[in-house]
Amino acid sequence: QLELVESGGGSVQPGGSLRLSCAVSGVTLDTLEEHAIGWFRQAPGKEREGISCISGTGTSTNYADSVQGRFTISRDNAKNTVYLQMHSLQPEDTAVYYCAAQLRVICGAYHYADNYDFWGQGTQVTVSS
Repeated sequence: QLELVESGGGSVQPGGSLRLSCAVSGVTLDTLEEHAIGWFRQAPGKEREGISCISGTGTSTNYADSVQGRFTISRDNAKNTVYLQMHSLQPEDTAVYYCAAQLRVICGAYHYADNYDFWGQGTQVTVSS
């Protein structure tokens, strides 16, 4: 059983940056490498959107068109943590951001929430002037 806890959310002005962290517990070092980790977001009144995913070993990443070139996903398995670095934030990036873990190494169809088995509680990101 994995537990995921997001942190790093907050309020920022348009054009600003934030780095989100997803701390994973309930695994050993070897086991965490078996899990692809994804980031989703959900804005008020909208469906949850899969925005990025990183494979278990960190060698493969995926990004939604909406964040490509602005967001970077990375992981440090030794620290049991996955990061989402966000640059050039805009008001439309305002949402609750969630990390989630798959029961496989590769991301596969990373944007489908049903492919993920463990979820964090979310962290709020607000972009406004």
